[in-house]
Amino acid sequence: MKTVERFSNRVENYVKYRPNYPAKVLQLFVDEMNLRKDSVVADIGAGTGISARLFLENGNQVFGVEPNEAMRKAAEEFLKDFSNFKSINGMAENTSLENESVDFIVAAQAFHWFDQTNTRREFKRILKDDGFVVLMWNERQLDTTAFLKDYESLLIEFGTDYETVRHEYITKETLQNFFQTNFSQAIFQNSQTVDFDGLRGRMLSSSYIPSADNPRFAEMLKNLESLFAEHAENGKIDILYDTKVFYGRI
Repeated sequence: MKTVERFSNRVENYVKYRPNYPAKVLQLFVDEMNLRKDSVVADIGAGTGISARLFLENGNQVFGVEPNEAMRKAAEEFLKDFSNFKSINGMAENTSLENESVDFIVAAQAFHWFDQTNTRREFKRILKDDGFVVLMWNERQLDTTAFLKDYESLLIEFGTDYETVRHEYITKETLQNFFQTNFSQAIFQNSQTVDFDGLRGRMLSSSYIPSADNPRFAEMLKNLESLFAEHAENGKIDILYDTKVFYGRI
């Protein structure tokens, strides 16, 4: 399956159950990168529009570049009230944006899918001279609670290619090769409080989780139900994240 199509059958769960980004992320853009209301943002691999919304609510014009049609359509619906949002069928390596047309390039939960050499060339083309590239991820904490430890074990057991696609494999060397100059890092705490439907939807939004036609699907859900029953308090459970932001000029 092509990378572009990995999430096509997971869009509904992605829209409903993926975590947002904390407000402190936007403040980082303002304080450290001089984000203004009139700054133009290109959200590359924009998905269903979760990251774009952060900037649209700030009044910024946002180009949402997304190659997956199902996700792009979901973003257009999710963000339909924002006249400052423009949806674009494009890829990180070929955005179709004008030369030096954007102040910020943001890739949220997406950089690990890009061809980094061609992406870097394209980013340099569309970014203004003093513009910033910002790569960010919500990374689920793996072992800070008993639930998170057990959940990680479940994903390792049932995930189809979980350990090869985890974006934590983006190393400092990878980032250094991409920025090719000094870059900065910030980490913020983030969390989701979910009921069982929320936990199930969050899990099923991941591209490495077996789909309903997989012979192990029923067993996986049964194990998830047991895990939830063991760890939930008042019918809820907390999924904890580190929101990691890497930013600099290229």
